[in-house]
Amino acid sequence: MLHATSELEFSNENSTEEISQLASLALSDDTATSEKTSAGLPEKTGYRDSVYVTAANIFQGIRFEKSPEKVLIKYGNEPLPSLTESEDESFQRSSYELAFSALKYQDILETILIDSYIFPSATIPDHLSSLIIVMLYDFQDRKFQARFLSDNEEPIAEVQEVENLLNSFKIKLAAALARCRIKHDALSIYHILPETVRNQELRASTLPLYAWINTCKISPEDVYYSLKKRGYNKVKSVLHIDDKVFAMDQHCYDVLIFPSHLKNNLLNIDLFKDYKLIFQDKSRSLAVHSVKALLNMDDDILVVNTGSWYTVAHMSVLTDNNTSKIFVCGVKSQAKDPDLKNLFTKMGCKNIEILHEAFLNIESKDHRLQKVKVILLLPRCSGLGVSNPVEFILNEHEDTDLLKDFSQGGTSEDKLHILVQQQYEQLTHAMKFTKAQAVVYCTCSVYPEENEDVIKKALEFQDRGIKVQPYRLSPPVLPLSSLKEIHLSTDKFFRMEPSEVTNGCFLSVLTRERDPSEAVSVKDVLARAAAKGLLDGIELGKTSKREKKKKKKSKISLSKAPMSNNGGIQMKIAEFLTRESNANADRSEILTTKTSLPQKNTTTAGSSSQVRKPNKPASNSLVPTFTKNTSRPRPYERQTHLARSRPEDRVMTLKPVEIVLPPVMLPFPGSQEIKSQLPTRHLYCRWVGPKTLMPSYFPSPVISRRGEKPKENLPSSLLRRPRPWL
Repeated sequence: MLHATSELEFSNENSTEEISQLASLALSDDTATSEKTSAGLPEKTGYRDSVYVTAANIFQGIRFEKSPEKVLIKYGNEPLPSLTESEDESFQRSSYELAFSALKYQDILETILIDSYIFPSATIPDHLSSLIIVMLYDFQDRKFQARFLSDNEEPIAEVQEVENLLNSFKIKLAAALARCRIKHDALSIYHILPETVRNQELRASTLPLYAWINTCKISPEDVYYSLKKRGYNKVKSVLHIDDKVFAMDQHCYDVLIFPSHLKNNLLNIDLFKDYKLIFQDKSRSLAVHSVKALLNMDDDILVVNTGSWYTVAHMSVLTDNNTSKIFVCGVKSQAKDPDLKNLFTKMGCKNIEILHEAFLNIESKDHRLQKVKVILLLPRCSGLGVSNPVEFILNEHEDTDLLKDFSQGGTSEDKLHILVQQQYEQLTHAMKFTKAQAVVYCTCSVYPEENEDVIKKALEFQDRGIKVQPYRLSPPVLPLSSLKEIHLSTDKFFRMEPSEVTNGCFLSVLTRERDPSEAVSVKDVLARAAAKGLLDGIELGKTSKREKKKKKKSKISLSKAPMSNNGGIQMKIAEFLTRESNANADRSEILTTKTSLPQKNTTTAGSSSQVRKPNKPASNSLVPTFTKNTSRPRPYERQTHLARSRPEDRVMTLKPVEIVLPPVMLPFPGSQEIKSQLPTRHLYCRWVGPKTLMPSYFPSPVISRRGEKPKENLPSSLLRRPRPWL
């Protein structure tokens, strides 16, 4: 039992001063309440007993230790016994938030305990000091009001004893708190914190929520429909909106954004309960999408320092349609394997394999990792680019010592040097995997020592002795959605500064330089695509002689190539002769039709731009063919042949035919004027001149056959044109 001196022993204090202090305290509490209400935070009613015990044990491990001459409150070394170790996410979050809050106000809370004479007047065991600190913080945060007790939870004796002690000193504790505020000239203890910590907490209270869609279980369209049924409307931006809305992320197509005040409501809907939507920091989504952009269909991935298992699950979802396998290294305990497999099964992930070795202990030639082409490196970092350190610790790291840095708003030089050395060692080890072609490096830090400096140093001192191409810095593979992002990415690094819409993030992509001796032709790319079944129904053309010479094929392949080419040439020649004979026959019918008209109506048609012409000018040997043709005339035949399309492979080899449209050689000066009267589109000209001019070029006129239609019924293109030169 805790034994404390009664409050009556301190009745000699000035009651008037105490009342004034309490009035000031009430004013500060109203101010703090209004601040929290504006931020959308609900009024607190206390925690369960088990949360206090877990938070006390966490605080015991991360508290600041003072020099012996300044120690006023002694802390024990043994943790408090807990009934059960709950793995519930909300329980862990509540415990860490309470411990982190007590850590931020450790000096102030110790001062209040001493100023209120709880220490050293009360006989308190040292192992309960941590429990008193965390419960005192919650007590003052509840404005010294009674805690709401649940009937479903079994009470813990140590918690009940500490709570009774604090209630008995309630007035003295409130007065000590008021005096502390007056001393620091602050409206509340919140304003006593360093400015960097206050800004961090302010961002954390308004930072939007990011959630990615698990497309293994639901399509984006179904998610939008389900949210709309529940009253959520789609908008372009969720900033400064208190309604039920959501927006699409500009960098990741499967990420949705929600206002921060909707988190409790969203956690209770089926989309999140069934792992169809998963809350996670945007920086991790940027990392997995960068890896996705570098993958082929059958490339494996190695994830280093995964932190949150949701990152691995997201990577698995993005590669669900591939044959890729995801290897995760650094899982220290095999006892977690069943829980992890159960989680991945619930999320629909199937291509994940867990490696229990530390990354630095894995050989670069490990037979399991021979198909790994991309390495995703998420090194331990200071994480000072994030706004909510508790979420960062729970999701990305197991090292709770980082909460000390967050509570002070910065990282010590010694710890930063240790982190940088670890990051450099992991990056250089990743670059030794000869089969890998790319490394994606991502942190949540704002320190250049952990970001650009590590990358540049690793590239400068990379091992060039191995028989692979060296790494180089590549531009971001993510879309840049603003001028600010473009400016921040001018040196090929992708950065996001901490802001009201996102946490800080740094991302770099390293790829191997292309080997000039292994230049890949378009033919090779198409062949690979065809081998993977990406060119269904599309046949690839034969390799040309020039490509064969460039590839320097063997003599056997070179000797076979001419034989196959000769056979193909013979077939093409045969096709050409057949096509030409058919074309000549059709042309004979047309010319026979023209010559079967009366002498004054006969015409030699000019060639049109759409008519396929013979390869050579016609000679006198063709005349008998024209005159012996006795087929029935078809006046409209020429229009049909004019519209006939010509084969593309013979267009360039044809030459104009002079017999169809002979050169105009007039013995009088009106030729230019006559040319202007000729039709420009079809070039159908009638030419009747003295037979003595060119007797060998034209056949003799043929008498009209019986039953032939009169000239008035002929097409307009065959009608007689004015001939002023006759």
